[in-house]
Amino acid sequence: MPAHRLTTASPAGRHLLEAEALVQNLPPLLVAAERVAATVAQGVHGRRRVGSGESFWQFRRYQPGDAAARIDWRQSAKTDRLYVRETEWAAAQSVWLWCDGSASMRYRSAAAWPTKIDSARLLLLALAALLVRSGERVALLGEGLQPASGRAALARLALALDARPRVPAPAPALSPPSLPPAEPLPRYARLVLFGDFLAPPERIETVVQAFVRSGVRGALVQIIDPAEEALPFTGRVLFSGCEADGEALFGRVEAVRAAYRTRFAAHREALRSLARSAGWTHLVHRTDQPPQMALLALYLALADGAQRMGRPC
Repeated sequence: MPAHRLTTASPAGRHLLEAEALVQNLPPLLVAAERVAATVAQGVHGRRRVGSGESFWQFRRYQPGDAAARIDWRQSAKTDRLYVRETEWAAAQSVWLWCDGSASMRYRSAAAWPTKIDSARLLLLALAALLVRSGERVALLGEGLQPASGRAALARLALALDARPRVPAPAPALSPPSLPPAEPLPRYARLVLFGDFLAPPERIETVVQAFVRSGVRGALVQIIDPAEEALPFTGRVLFSGCEADGEALFGRVEAVRAAYRTRFAAHREALRSLARSAGWTHLVHRTDQPPQMALLALYLALADGAQRMGRPC
């Protein structure tokens, strides 16, 4: 029997070549993100959510208010107590993701640490990988595409991130916005925003509340460089703004360190407060820290939020 050979003229051959090209062109960021996601997945193993689904999770004691239809009579017959059968949450959720691409995100105070934008993109893609592993749908905010699940959706997301500019804009006016666009999302959707969120809190609150009025739940993941938090510099230092912020010269920068740290902490508390009042989550990740802990906290926060909503979107 003669062997069949695929050619570029055949539809199957063209699809095969396109698939091979896609795999070869996947950015290294995706490889790194999936490695982080695989590590965190071990931490969330066994942390499944109760909800609507068909996969059995566990038995638990009957409680007043439980529907009689949920009682597992076979299990209950083994003892003198009533038990209900719990299933794992299996409703796919739609999660939109957004990453601040403005000039301030290119900052890093030491060559040993990644830039803020590299940290943000790694966390964003690792979160997407975890969500896809759970069967949920993901999309980038502002891309005009509906959320999708599976390996192909993750690959498209990675390529879209990789295609975005990585160098500072030639002029501040051309720098991408530091806050997300006002894009309408379905009610009960979830949204995760990654950025340094150094804009005035009232501007950030305006953006968050616009999504809250649409019934969107979400999280602010604040990415900061350790120098932005501690101001470790000494002596005469000239600070230049990344986004047409001007310059400031200090003869002894250590003289203002305490006041600076107090103001920075107040800004972070303002972000935490506005997120809490909106029913959102606020998390902080420093670029000198490994991403696994931040990713685990974020994933579990989204899982808890979805369970409280109790419905898919």
